[in-house]
Amino acid sequence: MVWISALCISTMFLSSCETKKTSLGAFYSFETECLGTEYDGSLTLRTWGEGNSKKDAVEQAKKQAVRDVIFKGITRGVNDYHMRPLVTEPNGAEKYQDYFNRFFSDEGEYVAFVNMKDEKANSKQVMENRQVYKFGVTVRVLYSELKRKLQNDGIIKTVK
Repeated sequence: MVWISALCISTMFLSSCETKKTSLGAFYSFETECLGTEYDGSLTLRTWGEGNSKKDAVEQAKKQAVRDVIFKGITRGVNDYHMRPLVTEPNGAEKYQDYFNRFFSDEGEYVAFVNMKDEKANSKQVMENRQVYKFGVTVRVLYSELKRKLQNDGIIKTVK
């Protein structure tokens, strides 16, 4: 009788510990993270994008990196890196919506503030399903130049 109850308990325990099948995306963090800062004031970031092809996913990743620097800030990465967003004004994205729609359009101005120097060394592809690719890339965001551009265009205030 004791043997049967021990068998039932161990069976219940093992079935509750059964591994669940998950997609590859579950093993990656898709949040933009800082890998380092450069002497020229640029940020080396790991970011992710998704699209119907690798090219679309990489373009979305580049936009996401610049968007996170402007609106979200970077809170993950080396040495618990914490960078406030450039636009700290509440509802700044909505207030300057026309400006940022043009800025982030295909071949928009955002392209001038991001480059792919390290793309081949640190690219990582995760195929979510047969139609959508998630692609992680290492990009450099020219932080100082981006900040200057937003200041000159009146989006953020210059601190004296």
